[in-house]
Amino acid sequence: MNNKIVSVSPHIRSKVSTSTIMRDVLIALCPALIAGIIIFGVRALAVAAVCVGTAVFFEWAFEKICKRPNTVGDLSAAVTGLLLALNLPVDIPFWQAAFGSLVAIVVVKQLFGGIGYNFANPAITARIVMLIAFSGTMTTWAIPNFADAVSSATPLVALKAGAADATIGQLFLGTVGGCLGETSALALLIGGIYLLAKKVITWHAPVAFIGTVFVLSLIKGGFGFAVAEIFAGGLFLGAFFMATDYVTTPSTKWGRLIFGIGCGLITCLIRFFGNYPEGVSFSILFMNILTPYISKWTATKPLGGAKI
Repeated sequence: MNNKIVSVSPHIRSKVSTSTIMRDVLIALCPALIAGIIIFGVRALAVAAVCVGTAVFFEWAFEKICKRPNTVGDLSAAVTGLLLALNLPVDIPFWQAAFGSLVAIVVVKQLFGGIGYNFANPAITARIVMLIAFSGTMTTWAIPNFADAVSSATPLVALKAGAADATIGQLFLGTVGGCLGETSALALLIGGIYLLAKKVITWHAPVAFIGTVFVLSLIKGGFGFAVAEIFAGGLFLGAFFMATDYVTTPSTKWGRLIFGIGCGLITCLIRFFGNYPEGVSFSILFMNILTPYISKWTATKPLGGAKI
């Protein structure tokens, strides 16, 4: 009999690591960051630098104090910082941006055990905390650097009031008011396609999320209204970059579809009937809480496995 080597699972090996995945996410976020700099000016870059720099620092400092292994090299803190920056108004005070990084990294991520253990998306949770704590600065929007750009409140506010003041083209390119990284649907779409092409994410959650918002908006206000709803606000940013988080979203295909549909439903409920014009952040956070249950409900039973 030939000698055989027996080893424990897993038997599949891959060159993909956390750092390579996070690197691809950073690359995918670059078009949105570049669009934000073009639309709002160099201060957009400064906000991004503050958020990324403080996020990396807080991760390093917390792990140093707690004598944990240093994980700054996996780039997850940099991704969290950049995602947070893209969710902030360009005129946000720098100290508030740094506070957001503190909440995201220390409170939401590290206090729960670090990467892989956080119950919710750190950047989303930090944005909601900042929206509650700094409602004035978090809802003050800079005028884009274009003479013919929309300079009033965000398009979602206008849509909610029934008086849209932005064309579909402006919404698609991003020459409108809003957070520095969420206005350009084109830039976010480019980043999302890159992640899909690199197989960093799957289509299930983004398509279910965007599709649900589109269908419900179509029923409510017609085709033009539906297109405006999916291009306006942070829908693309949330759908491609935060509703696809490996840790806080379901691991099964059906689970991701359910997650995306749930996000779309809650987003529309808040946009159509709530006090806030935008509901993407709240919807993702709520569905993050339901993720363990969705994963359990949609988990496949191993061949020969007993029913739990």
